[in-house]
Order: sequence, then C-alpha cells, then structure tokens
Amino acid sequence: MKRVDLVKLELKGITKSFGALVANDHIDLVVESGEIHSLLGENGAGKSTLMNVLYGLYQPTAGEILIDDKPVKFSGPSDAMAAGIGMVHQHFMLVPVFTVAENVALGGESTTFGGVLDLEATRKKIRDISARYGFAVDPDALVEDLPVGVQQRVEIIKALVRNARILILDEPTAVLTPQETDELMDIMGQLKASGTSIVFISHKLREVKAVSDRITVIRRGKVVGTADPGASTTELAAMMVGRSVSLTLNKADAQPGEETFKVTNLIVSNDAGQRLVNDVTFSVAQGEILAVAGVQGNGQTELTEAVLGLHKHVQGSITLDGKQLLGLGVRQVLRAGVGFVPEDRQVDGLVESFSIAENLILDLYDKKEFSRGGTLNRAAIAKNAEAKVAEFDVRTQSAQDHVGTLSGGNQQKVVLARELARPLKLFIASQPTRGVDVGSIEFLHKRIVAERDVGTPVIIVSTELDEVLELADRIAVLYAGKLMGIVPGKSSRELLGLMMAGLTADDAAAQLAAAGAPVVRDPSTEEGEPA
Repeated sequence: MKRVDLVKLELKGITKSFGALVANDHIDLVVESGEIHSLLGENGAGKSTLMNVLYGLYQPTAGEILIDDKPVKFSGPSDAMAAGIGMVHQHFMLVPVFTVAENVALGGESTTFGGVLDLEATRKKIRDISARYGFAVDPDALVEDLPVGVQQRVEIIKALVRNARILILDEPTAVLTPQETDELMDIMGQLKASGTSIVFISHKLREVKAVSDRITVIRRGKVVGTADPGASTTELAAMMVGRSVSLTLNKADAQPGEETFKVTNLIVSNDAGQRLVNDVTFSVAQGEILAVAGVQGNGQTELTEAVLGLHKHVQGSITLDGKQLLGLGVRQVLRAGVGFVPEDRQVDGLVESFSIAENLILDLYDKKEFSRGGTLNRAAIAKNAEAKVAEFDVRTQSAQDHVGTLSGGNQQKVVLARELARPLKLFIASQPTRGVDVGSIEFLHKRIVAERDVGTPVIIVSTELDEVLELADRIAVLYAGKLMGIVPGKSSRELLGLMMAGLTADDAAAQLAAAGAPVVRDPSTEEGEPA
C-alpha cells in the first residue's frame, strides 16, 4: 500500500472566543504521524470548534498550529488543504445532483488545454483511491443516489485526492448504521497503515475505544486529560462529565398491559406526494417502551408529526384508548393525554426568551390553576416552577431565569418536567438526549422508565443505538419510511444494523443465522455506554 509522507500536528495554547464565550481555552494537542487520535467530549465541549480552527474556518483568538514543528497560519480551508489537512464534516459538503467526479473536482478543477474541465483525470484518481482502500465508488454515480455510507467515502476521497496527510473526521458515525460504522473503522485502519494521521471526533465511548491509539478528553473547552483505549468507559465518562456516573440503567422487565395506542396503515406524504411514512402499522401497550430506531431521515420525524397533528398529508388511523387522533389539532392531541418531547427542544420545545417558569406551563397556561379571566396567576406559576425545578434537578439560580441560559441537559429537563406534569395516556420522546451531557442522560433515562412503570405507553425515537438498546422493551426499525419489523429489546446490534439498512426482521435474522452471528445480544459481554 502506498504510504503518504508522514506528518506531525501540534496545537499549542489554542484559544477561541466568541464575545464573552470561550469555546476553546488554551488547548494543547499533539497528533503523531500515522496515528488515530480521538477527541472525546460531550456535545458543546468545544471539539468541533477546535477542528474548525485547525481547518481554517475559524481564526484562533490565541495560540498556534505547528506542522512538523513549523508554525503555520490558515486564512481559510484552502490554506489548510494546501498544508495537507482534510476534513470530513458531520453534515456532508456534497452537491446531490452532481456526480461523484464532479463533487471531487469541485474547488480544485483541472482543465485540459483550452480550458475544458478534465473530469477524466478526476475519475482516474477516484478509481485509484477506491481500489487502494476498497471503497467501490463509481465516479459517474449521482451523489443523491448513493447510500449515506458511500457519500461519506466520497468526502474521504475528496480529501485524499488533495493529498491530505492529516484527516479530521467530525462525528462521522452519526448518520451510519452499525455495519457502515464497522466499515468506516476498517477504512480508518487502512488510512493509518498508509501513514495518514486521523483526528476522530466523537462523543461515543464504544467507538473511540475501538479505533483510537490515544484519546484526548475535552470538557467545557479545556483539555482535562489523555487516556489510552484500554481505559474503561466509566473512567472516560467521568473525565467527560467531571464526576462519576452510572452507565447502566437498572430497569425491571416490562409488565405490558392493554394495547391502548394503535397506528394502522399510516401514510404520511410531502407536498409532492412522495410517501415519507409508507403504510406503517404498530401498537404500544400500557407499561412498555417501544423504541423507533433507524438512521436519521427515514420517516421518524414525520411519524411523530402525524401523531401530534403537525402534518397535513396523512392517511390511515391513529387511535388512543379507541379514540381517533387523526384530524385533531395539536392542542386537542395534547389534551387527549399525549405528552411529547420534540427532537429539537430549542425550535419546538422551548421559548428561549421566556423564563423557566413560563416554559413549564406553555401547554397549561389557560388552565384555571394558572390563569383566570385572561390574567396569569404569577404566584401559582412560580410555585409550580419551584416544585418542578426541585423534582427534576434543574440546575439554575432562579426559575425566573430565561430558559435559554441553561445547558442543553437542563433545558431538556424543563421540557420533560412540563410534559410529565399531567396524567398521560401516551408519552413520546423524540431524540430525548440529543446534545445532553452524560449526567443528565442518566437522569432523563430514569424518568422515562419511571413513566413506563406507572403504566403509560411510551414511544422513544432515537438514532442513538445505545440509547435504543438501553431503554427499549421492543424495537421498531424504519427504513425509507417503511417498517422493517418489530423485534425484542434484547436484539443484537447486528440484527438492528441490517434492518436499518433495509432488510426485514426475518431476512436479517436468516442472514445472521447463516453467518453464525448473534440475533440476541449478551449484555454481560458489553461495557456500559451512555447514549
């Protein structure tokens, strides 16, 4: 395998401020030549900001970057690329209607004599790199027709075509199935063997331990330590949070009762008539958690929007306690006993300029407990807030503070406290711990299970497979808007990964059985992992 020129990267005292906010605080980091160095930290810890500084997207407030012990300054990504640094962003920078070759050529176009774009030279480079690393990428394929995992390979090819010797992978597994994640890790191993240095940014302990040579942990913009991959997940999680946390949720087996929530032949379409949810049928019993799994963008959002009455192109049936929800408005659905935690709390779950107390009664403000004659009862609202802040351990100086000043985890606690403040007949939590610190995840998971244990049917929608496996009594997998099947909560990652890639539960189980792979996981062999 052809080796790239070895290179060493060093960041010294990198500081990046946005006004009063210090996102990176005097960070030192050394990436040796030909190593996979993971940058581990929670969402908002400053990992991506640091890499954007390295890639020239941000200018550092202080500090310096050295390559092979020589200081360098980048005024933009083109300077970083010229120095041999490539970056694969969490959200791909591809033009869907362009071919692979056109995307790879974009920004570094070569022309023949006379100024004609020389795509054939780009095609050859793509074929050479694909052959070297086993990418199997067709240069003439349209990007919009490619699976997400292959699109990510196109991003890697873009960097390698520009002779990247240092490759930054920013949360690269966020949109991948487990099998695609394994393939990416194999690719990373091959790149390392060829001499490429890799900075792997992630908040997933399992993946960091599996692929790293060294691990640097960042918390609140500062480096808090470096570990080797032999460190336990408990040790790494404690470094991320600053205190010891439990990574294992102790929950009793479900005691399901009557199936009171039923979705039958549900079809959700967009304005063009394309089916985003395609003939989906399932039910949820009292006292159980059904997790809806799948790679983001396979109909999960539209499914929950249909239940809440937020989508206008819906067919089929959605019933709760035998009463039809389809056709009702959002307020009517909530008043029917549905609690809902949206996937984006800042857009759909909270009014950031309102106080914590006000956000806690957003769907209850017209109840006589909190208002009368069109006038809000401020004393009652404040009393309610004090009780909920204490019960849900919301870390704040005052319930009258703006909710936008809280951390992500505390904001999510406010949403959960509001939605669980009334007796529920159905509880739906979509991406319940996205952008939430590990300590808050522990708390939120316990509250969700507690709601199950009082007999409420619970639906969790999550793209985090660890979270699904932690919480679910049963797991429904969506792919391209279709239900691939519903399997037990103890199903193996391999089974779920195949279903997330488009196989039915039966076909996936048969394929695993033929390969001698497990269909049911053995929790005793797994280390704890926060979602």
